[in-house]
Amino acid sequence: MHYYNTNIENLKIRETEEEDCKLILSLIHEIAKYEKMENEVIATEESLMESIFKNNRAEAVILELDEEPVGYAIYFYNFSTFIGRSGLYLEDIFIKKEYRGRGIGKEVFKFLGKKAREEGCKRMEWSCLNWNEPSIKFYKSLGAVPMDEWTVYRLTEQEIIKLSEM
Repeated sequence: MHYYNTNIENLKIRETEEEDCKLILSLIHEIAKYEKMENEVIATEESLMESIFKNNRAEAVILELDEEPVGYAIYFYNFSTFIGRSGLYLEDIFIKKEYRGRGIGKEVFKFLGKKAREEGCKRMEWSCLNWNEPSIKFYKSLGAVPMDEWTVYRLTEQEIIKLSEM
């Protein structure tokens, strides 16, 4: 197991292992509850095992304070044709409510920034719900800018099936 030290005493960021799928899923349910999207979670321990550990579609880290899990982050690499380089896309960052405001989020972003730099990424991107003012304020404090001129589009599984059968 590989740990990354932080500037916060007793806070470590650790790489996940296959045995962490249950923990990751429980944290996904917590973020879904926070985002008022509980009914949209269809992930299972098996689907996380396949996507993160078998097919390497994403990477996950657990945030531990005093050896207790207090959050997680899931990220993967995308690609910018304009830059001609990879970027790091942060799918989720979640810190349990009682641990927010302690600088843990900033430590996670510093960790991800180092990862992005090591991988030669020229961008880091993520999405944030428009109503999540505390997160928006935090992201802006890091120097992040909203991509207001872009709209995210999505095809769900049913639309993908329909499209593939055209």
